[in-house]
Amino acid sequence: MQVFHKVYKSTRIWILLVLGLIFPFIVTNNYFLQVTNLAMIFAIMTLSLNILSGCTGLMSVGHIAFYGIGAYTSAILTTEFGVPVFFGFLMAGVVSALGSLLLGLPTMRLRGMYFAVATLAFGEVVYQLIVNLVDLTGGTKGIRGIPPPQIFDMSIRRYGHYYYLCFVILVLTIICCRNLIYSRPGRAMLAIRENDIAAEAMGVNIVWYKLISFMISAFFAGVAGALYAHQIRYISPETFASAESSAVLAMMVVGGIGSIAGAVLGGVGLTVLPELLRGFGNIRLVIYGAAVVAIIIFAPKGLGGLIERIDSFLCGNTKKRQRCNDGYP
Repeated sequence: MQVFHKVYKSTRIWILLVLGLIFPFIVTNNYFLQVTNLAMIFAIMTLSLNILSGCTGLMSVGHIAFYGIGAYTSAILTTEFGVPVFFGFLMAGVVSALGSLLLGLPTMRLRGMYFAVATLAFGEVVYQLIVNLVDLTGGTKGIRGIPPPQIFDMSIRRYGHYYYLCFVILVLTIICCRNLIYSRPGRAMLAIRENDIAAEAMGVNIVWYKLISFMISAFFAGVAGALYAHQIRYISPETFASAESSAVLAMMVVGGIGSIAGAVLGGVGLTVLPELLRGFGNIRLVIYGAAVVAIIIFAPKGLGGLIERIDSFLCGNTKKRQRCNDGYP
């Protein structure tokens, strides 16, 4: 059994990567590949929100605004100014981060529901700007003809090819999140989440670290928005309405606040589950809601906590809360 534990501990990450790489060869249906791409995009979106809520304890209920800013930034730059798509991805993250800076400077001292309401108001402001700045955003008609990414002369137009782009960015996001958590700023953010008064008494600049977390979170949300825009190749305001933030919040809560693996599972699971239940008609909404409630009741720490327990067991750890040395954070 010890041999199994050692083999599992040293190979589980590589097995997951290999399964991810061969997935388009196993599932060739374009519809399923499109849903999988959207699932990975929402996993990135959930990870971005988890950086803010999981690290500092701040709850953003208007996070979809940064998703929309990223989508429209990349779409406008690539359709109106003809910039390369990958540069559009980068600028989508940068502009979203700047938007979070503008919001964060006056609101970082707010706590609890006050900060949540401020983000909700910001999300509504962004939505109204998208609708009313017709010359820039196209208003309710949206933006059409968004170009697909290109690598040299190859256009990443097919869903199978776009899968690898989403997969690579998801993996890079996971790595960045994990490195952030185990870095010195990440430890300061976690201290703020546990007790911001005690953290401030120990010399942590809580406003500064909250602002950093907010900007990093918005950056990845903007990149996720750009990925969405260039896969669908058409965007319109209703996709980025403030009410859509509730779906991302549900993904984070179901996955487990503060868990990287849980954020990925929550984003993927709650994107794929409605599609799997589509054959049940309107009753699928009842099943979907019941499944979410069941997860919250029977897995209080979310899917991430469940995965952590299974991972610890397979690694051979006997202590209830002990983790693998190189396992999921």
